[in-house]
Amino acid sequence: MNGAPILGGSALAFDYPGPVHALRGVDCSIAAGELVFVIGPNGSGKSTLLRLLAGILAPTAGSVTLAGAPLESFTPRDRARRIALVPQYLPALPEVLVADFVLSARYAHVARWTALGATDREVAARALADCDAAELACRTMEELSGGQRQRVLLARAVAQEAQVLLVDEPTNALDPEHQIQVLDLLARLTCAGRAVAVVSHDLNLASQYATRLVLLDEGRVVADGSPERVLVRETLEAVYGRGLHYGTWPSAGGTARPFVLPRRGA
Repeated sequence: MNGAPILGGSALAFDYPGPVHALRGVDCSIAAGELVFVIGPNGSGKSTLLRLLAGILAPTAGSVTLAGAPLESFTPRDRARRIALVPQYLPALPEVLVADFVLSARYAHVARWTALGATDREVAARALADCDAAELACRTMEELSGGQRQRVLLARAVAQEAQVLLVDEPTNALDPEHQIQVLDLLARLTCAGRAVAVVSHDLNLASQYATRLVLLDEGRVVADGSPERVLVRETLEAVYGRGLHYGTWPSAGGTARPFVLPRRGA
C-alpha cells in the first residue's frame, strides 16, 4: 500500500433478503496511488463491496471510513466530491444528451442554485475525450450501445474529479482496444494520486494493471496482495477449480507478470 488508506471497510458484512449472506467479515482499503482490482467468481460479493464502500448500501455489520472519518458522517454532496462510482450498467435515459449527462457530475462542485460554468464544461468535455467518447456528446443515452454507454459512465465519473474511483466491470462490454484505453486512463489517474478500485472477471487485465488484487470467494477475502502472489495455482484452484492454465509474460520494466487462461478439458 502506498500510504494511509483514503477509503476502507472493516469487518464488513451485508445480507440481502432471504437472507443471502453477500459479505462476511471483509476488510478492504484503498490508498492514493493504488489501482486495486477486486476479483472472484460470480456471486462472491464484488459489486456489493463496491456499493458499500460508495455508501450506496449500509453494511449489516462493520464500518466504512473515508479519510479516517465514518462514511455516514459525510453529506451526500460531500461524498460525491470525494467518491465516484461507475456501475456495471445504467438503464436507458431517453432525451438525456451525453454531454448533459457527463456535465451533471459537476453539480457536486458548485454551490446550490448556482449554474455550471465554462470550467465545468471544459472538465466534462475533457473527460469525454479521455474516454474516447467525444463524438457521442450530441447523442442521447438511449441511442448508445452497451460499450459506448460504459465509456460515457466512466467519463461522468472522471468529470466528477473525486479522489476515489470505484469502477464495476468497466471493460465488460468493450472491444480489446477500448479495454486497454480505459485501463490506461485508470492507471494514469492512479499515477496522478487517485485511489482506484476496479471489479473485474478478467484475471489477465488485472495482472497487467493492478498494484494489488483482492480475491473474494463466498463473501470472504481469500487473498490480498500483488498479482504475482495472488494469481498462483495454490490460491486460485480452490476458488475457480482446476480448469486453468498458468504462465508468465514479460511486462514493462522486465518484470514477469502471471497470466491465467481457461483450459479446455482440464
